[in-house]
Amino acid sequence: MLSGRRLDLLDPTPFDIEIEDIAHGLAFVARWNGQTRGDWPYSVAEHSLLVEQAFGQISPDASAQWRLAALLHDAPEYVLGDMISPVKGALGREYGEMDERVALAVHRRFGLPAKIPAAVKKQIKLADQVSAWLEAIQIAGFSETEARGIFKVPKPAYCVGLEIRLRPPAEVRQAYLNRFSELIAVI
Repeated sequence: MLSGRRLDLLDPTPFDIEIEDIAHGLAFVARWNGQTRGDWPYSVAEHSLLVEQAFGQISPDASAQWRLAALLHDAPEYVLGDMISPVKGALGREYGEMDERVALAVHRRFGLPAKIPAAVKKQIKLADQVSAWLEAIQIAGFSETEARGIFKVPKPAYCVGLEIRLRPPAEVRQAYLNRFSELIAVI
């Protein structure tokens, strides 16, 4: 990692995890395999910021701890990359297990429980679906009709005030670090 840390993907430890490495990696990993409109790729860091905002709309009374869990929901992708669901499925159990090991190390590093409560995990998944819907129709080239056949259509109230942002990697990296710092300060 740029921080100088060495991360063993088969046996990651919390001591190997630095938020700067996560923010940097996610700011340079493109969602949708880079197949989005705009002058900048839509990064996993930008997606994670949007998911955390959507989670706040869905669960306005959620603690900062669970908002942090929403922000970090795709943290393993800083080293594993972002793969579309059909590829993840084709790779099988091994990919999922590696993702889980990195997620566990990330959670331990930042004081989150190893296992996020099912109700919170469900709300984060719903926020992820809100983000996927917005991304699909705003920047990934899907018409609303097409998207309705593939993605879960979110409640309109969950989308109020949310916007897709395309920014240079350095800017989104800093925004991710800033939001992380805000949440950690509250926790």
